[in-house]
Amino acid sequence: MAFLEPVPQPAEQQAWTMTARGQEEHLLARCAAIAHGAGQPLDPREANVCNVAAMILGRHLDRQARNLARASRRYFEAHPHEKLEPGQVVGKGWISGLPRLRDMLIRKIEGRS
Repeated sequence: MAFLEPVPQPAEQQAWTMTARGQEEHLLARCAAIAHGAGQPLDPREANVCNVAAMILGRHLDRQARNLARASRRYFEAHPHEKLEPGQVVGKGWISGLPRLRDMLIRKIEGRS
């Protein structure tokens, strides 16, 4: 019997096939990279989470919050119909809650996780 090798998947498709914790970790890593100025949101989920993260990080990490806001603003300039209110982002399950997002993202940005 022959065994098939797994087919490599694009990064955004891999994110959707992960566990909930894996998806959260992937999204936090993307947000942290964007907060440091590396990259742009790739889809509406990333753009909306970056937008919410910019709002809640402002007082804690001002430069990184500005990078997140700038990146999400660029995404929504090209895709204005994809922007959601923060409550809708939580409602879709993209983030479990604002305090958790803030705390975990601060740790990720500061390199503590």
